[in-house]
Amino acid sequence: MRVFSVKVTGSHLTRCKTTAAVQRDVVRDTDLSIRFKHGKNTVVLFVDPMATFSQVQEELLDTLKERYPHGIDIPDSPDKMRLPSQASQIKFALPKDKTNPAMGWNQIDFELDEAPVDKGFQDNTMVAFAIQPEDADDADELVFEVTLPSYDDEGEDEPM
Repeated sequence: MRVFSVKVTGSHLTRCKTTAAVQRDVVRDTDLSIRFKHGKNTVVLFVDPMATFSQVQEELLDTLKERYPHGIDIPDSPDKMRLPSQASQIKFALPKDKTNPAMGWNQIDFELDEAPVDKGFQDNTMVAFAIQPEDADDADELVFEVTLPSYDDEGEDEPM
């Protein structure tokens, strides 16, 4: 199995070998590089454009279990969120404004047999994910929390 992930160094993305697994032996040129975000965590998966949402949920859950076996960090909390028992509990959202994800997220309503490209996913799409509690109703609204990096200059107020 060829294993790839994306390592962020400064403002540059570098493809490198790590322990986060791609579920296929080969990453094809047609695969979409999708950035799944929750809190400060980002998981990059290479997704077959014709894969179903069900398959994407399974692959994301497998990767989360491998990478975060004790749970995912919760923004502004020392606690961890437990991973779901079923991949179908993972829900997705796209930015309200592609150029400014700080504007918030719109949850995607999808059928498990639909493909992400049917909902507008493209290469390098940023997708928020949230985990629906087991006892929640599908009508319950989820909060998609994504912590975006800040590029504030240190010492901005200091005279030169």
